[in-house]
Parts: sequence; structure tokens; C-alpha cells
Amino acid sequence: MIALFSYGTLQQRGVQIATYGRELEGAPDALLGYALAPLVIDDPHVVDVSGKAVHTIARKSGDPEDRISGLVFQLTDDELRATDSYETDAYTRTEVILESGRTAFVYVASALGD
Repeated sequence: MIALFSYGTLQQRGVQIATYGRELEGAPDALLGYALAPLVIDDPHVVDVSGKAVHTIARKSGDPEDRISGLVFQLTDDELRATDSYETDAYTRTEVILESGRTAFVYVASALGD
């Protein structure tokens, strides 16, 4: 299983069912050194699934005191690929060390999301 940290719409039951075909159970954790910013989504499928035209995106802040709360989910390889398809080009998947010391993937601002 693969650890994925989510701070946004992947926490929504409807998004989980549409993306993975199941509801996920997550463990609380936090991403340090990042801050959230609003992001307008122009992908009609993502807006339809999430019900939101504005999502949040994590941007590296350079301030170790910045903290984003979220949940860590356990995904299969296929589910991680499904997440790659769900996230728009504004996001890039990267591996981070969370507040707990656990390593997980997270989707943060790509060069396109800046």
C-alpha cells in the first residue's frame, strides 16, 4: 500500500467513490512548510466530481511554522494512478515527510499551479 496525504477534495466521500470505487479511512497528520492557496479548477470532470470550481493547493512557503492539516490514506498502485488522473496539471505529486515523521505522497503546486 502507498501512503497519500490529502488536504482537500480527496477527503470527500463522493470524490473517493468516483475515483477509487470505495470510501477511504484516513489517519490525521500535517504537512509542514507549506501554505494553502485557492485554485480555480477548469476541468469540468473534476468540478463535477468534487462539486467545487475552487479547490485549494499547497504551495511551499519556506516557513517551517506553516502547517496544513489533513489525512493519510492507504492506496493501491492503481488507486494512485487514478489520483494522478483526477488531479489537474496545476498539481504535481511529490514525496514528503509529514509532521508525524511518516513519508507520504502529496499533490502540491506544480510550475503550472504557481
